Amino acid sequence: MSRCTAPALDAASLDLGAFQAAGGKLLQYHGWGDAAISALSSIEYYDSVQTFFSKFPDARSAAGAAIADFYRLFMVPGMGHCGGGEGPNTFDILAALEQWVEHGKAPDQIPASHSTNGAVDRTRPLCPYPQLAMYKGAGSIDDAASFVCRGR
Repeated sequence: MSRCTAPALDAASLDLGAFQAAGGKLLQYHGWGDAAISALSSIEYYDSVQTFFSKFPDARSAAGAAIADFYRLFMVPGMGHCGGGEGPNTFDILAALEQWVEHGKAPDQIPASHSTNGAVDRTRPLCPYPQLAMYKGAGSIDDAASFVCRGR
């Protein structure tokens, strides 16, 4: 990030305590194929927020909620900068956020698809970091039903 764009684009604060205490919900996604901004920057920020909350419990709510209770990161395989790419790059992050905010249902996965010439040719679940979509060992590798979200 250049020095001139960093103030506008960098996430500077790790203390999301006030946001969390106010009932805020944050869904972040980043494509692994993003050529403009490294996908590792989103992972680094998420991990840094996690570390901050573990080191400074005062930043957490009285209930001691983990960051997954208000902040989830979804890494998108093969997706470029904000979309496109060979991976499952079509998904409704807003609907997932709406379900979380309005109905209290945090997304354990988000269905995603890839299309070629307007026809869906691949589906896959997007999993909350650090989980990954793991192939079950049977079924089509282009069908989300053949995958499960789990840790490494």
